[in-house]
Amino acid sequence: MSEDVISRSKIAAVEKIIRPYVRRTPMIGVNGADFGLENVHLSFKLEMLQHSGSFKARGAFTNLLTLEIPRAGVVAASGGNHGVAVAYAAMKLGIPAKIFIPNVASEAKLRRIRGYGANLVVGGDLYADALSASQEWAASSGALQVHAFDQVGTLLGQGTLGMEVEEQDASLDTLLAAVGGGGLIGGVAAWYEGKIKIVGVEPETAPTLYRALGAGEPVDAEAGGIAADSLAPRRVGQLMFPIAQRYVDHVALVTDDAIRSAQQMLWDVLRIVAEPGGAAAFAALASGRYKPKPDERVGVVVSGGNTVAVDFNRQ
Repeated sequence: MSEDVISRSKIAAVEKIIRPYVRRTPMIGVNGADFGLENVHLSFKLEMLQHSGSFKARGAFTNLLTLEIPRAGVVAASGGNHGVAVAYAAMKLGIPAKIFIPNVASEAKLRRIRGYGANLVVGGDLYADALSASQEWAASSGALQVHAFDQVGTLLGQGTLGMEVEEQDASLDTLLAAVGGGGLIGGVAAWYEGKIKIVGVEPETAPTLYRALGAGEPVDAEAGGIAADSLAPRRVGQLMFPIAQRYVDHVALVTDDAIRSAQQMLWDVLRIVAEPGGAAAFAALASGRYKPKPDERVGVVVSGGNTVAVDFNRQ
């Protein structure tokens, strides 16, 4: 069912709608030897340069531009980046927005949500707590719920990233993308329809899709670790799961230390600032959890850069 709803034709149609509002982020080719990966061609999709600091702007604009918005506006629950994106899109379109965020969210994301003028509510320990609070608000206020990953518009919007990647580097054999609730990898996998290998990457501390694929259905998983504000929703979405079963080759699990190391390598070699969730896909390559074949052409989505890791008050 969701393979039909989240299709290439519908992703392409959505891309035309959101094009005036989102950036076509660059994709850069890098010699794998720069990272100690011999005989590997790397292409990095720099989605941390997207409006609001992550790929989430694509899904946010898709929902706000294609759905009927009530007078009460929109409400969203998020570990961070989805909330930032909905706040940004709502600001640009003149729509009231209320964002529920758990306590694990980074200060960088809270600051951006406030800066975009949304009504911010911080509480609860996990994304699931924020989701419950947002659902209560939607029911009482009449606001439109904009789901971070388990909503048609969200998946279609994230799928436009896959469309761009194919246009920018049609030679790829493999694409690595981090997985939280699965909106990004679900949309991208739906775009490619098995034309290339799609590999999901998750922290060992939040193996949502890994557990779901093993169980044959979305199930609860741990929801912690260094990337808990972006890759730890407890379980993947129902809409993306059949797409993942059909088109995602496998899921590689990475440690928190590997994610930190990947962040450092991206900074040292390319001067890219990536938040933990944004560096997770590259962590699979850098740590050897994904081992490319000789001369394999591998794309890596750097999905977000909302972090305060760089201190510009120091020289």
